[in-house]
Amino acid sequence: MKQAVAVFDRFASDYDRWFDTHKAIYEGQLAAIRPHTTLHGRALEVGVGSGRFAVPLGIRYGLDPSRQLLAMARQREIEAIQGTGESLPYRSCTFDFVLMMTVICFMDTIDQPFQEACRVLHPGGTLVIGFIEMDGEIARQERERTSPGRFLRFAKFRSAEEVRDSLIRAGFTGCNMRDNLHGLTLITSQKK
Repeated sequence: MKQAVAVFDRFASDYDRWFDTHKAIYEGQLAAIRPHTTLHGRALEVGVGSGRFAVPLGIRYGLDPSRQLLAMARQREIEAIQGTGESLPYRSCTFDFVLMMTVICFMDTIDQPFQEACRVLHPGGTLVIGFIEMDGEIARQERERTSPGRFLRFAKFRSAEEVRDSLIRAGFTGCNMRDNLHGLTLITSQKK
């Protein structure tokens, strides 16, 4: 993960600019997530990046390991702090909603981050995960490239079953999946 963080720090502006140059994909992803967000209560985005999802979804709190991306998120008025999903610096039962958007592919493991998300959610709280699935279109395109992409070269693509099983082990229920959302798979689940 350290190598990925260094690349995100070095090329933070390029990462943030992607959302402007791929506006249709970005807006499609937002539209897919929006019905699953909690518009009331406290919400956190783990892997907030530059705040491109948090802001339009009304998520006020964010966490990311990249200092450069955090600076951008803060400019967008997100209360963002440096950290990782493996050890969330929040009290138990703090949030009603947690979003992890295209971040689990940069985590060494997903069990601990899901356990942490479960810990910081209120009972009945919602976790939404948008991820690049192992056999999905984006992962296939990345594997077919002659030279790996700047960011995705560090990605570990996971199957939907692997993600769902990890969520259940972490204490989530009602794992609902939608796939092929502009190259992403979306899983929503609730804390028991």
